[in-house]
Amino acid sequence: MWRRAAAAAARGLRGPAGMAGRRWRSGAGSSDRGAPERAPKIYTKTGDSGFSSTFTGERRPKGDPIFEALGATDELSSAIGLAGEFSSEKGHTFVDQLHKVQCMLQDVGSNLATPLSSAREAHRKRTSFSEKPVLELEQWIDSYSEQLPPLRAFILPSGGRSSAALHFSRAVCRRAERWLSDYLFVLARYAAMKEGKEEKIYIKPEP
Repeated sequence: MWRRAAAAAARGLRGPAGMAGRRWRSGAGSSDRGAPERAPKIYTKTGDSGFSSTFTGERRPKGDPIFEALGATDELSSAIGLAGEFSSEKGHTFVDQLHKVQCMLQDVGSNLATPLSSAREAHRKRTSFSEKPVLELEQWIDSYSEQLPPLRAFILPSGGRSSAALHFSRAVCRRAERWLSDYLFVLARYAAMKEGKEEKIYIKPEP
């Protein structure tokens, strides 16, 4: 998904390619150039009939896989944001990485909202991104993995608030993108280790 994806460029979605990127002025068309600017409305009513627009202007049903993927990506970013807040309270230095991942997901969403079936060259250029984020994530995974104790049992989501929130983000991630979940898994273990919290392991119930 990181190689062909991305968020919030559909009309009515927040983001630079969405409505929030527009500039609205009161008294449009009047000669009063000093009129104060008016904040854009969050709602557009363009989706009331069960359809919504992609970044390219293409109208699709709200149940279209594009909007399902956008919703999953947005939910993942929100979960990571929550994990970042818990981790920040503990002084973890990886919080900046989590913010960077959220920005990556925003790019992923912009790409998702630009279907090739209706995208012009200008659309593709505006929403494209390189594989650099993927390579960076791999470096982060390797760095944390080298510092962790060997994995000898199935770990349950646990290990303190930071770790548990990162595990929750990992579970949400599996709905949107399977590969990023590896990073969130090792990061959850790393957070538990740094905080001195115990990771709960799976114990098979007695028959």
